[in-house]
Amino acid sequence: MYAYELHQIRSAELIRRADAQRTVRQAVLARRAARRAGRDDTEGRVSADPSHFVHAA
Repeated sequence: MYAYELHQIRSAELIRRADAQRTVRQAVLARRAARRAGRDDTEGRVSADPSHFVHAA
């Protein structure tokens, strides 16, 4: 019975951690989307090197 209770506690802790990580990830994505919406940049950065020319599709 003791092992089962430890398992339940550990399972609940893992679920809490996963939920916290999911919340953080959603907040980061929302912040990134808000930043892009403010710049009217819908596609994001194409290249990290600004001197590098990329052909249009």
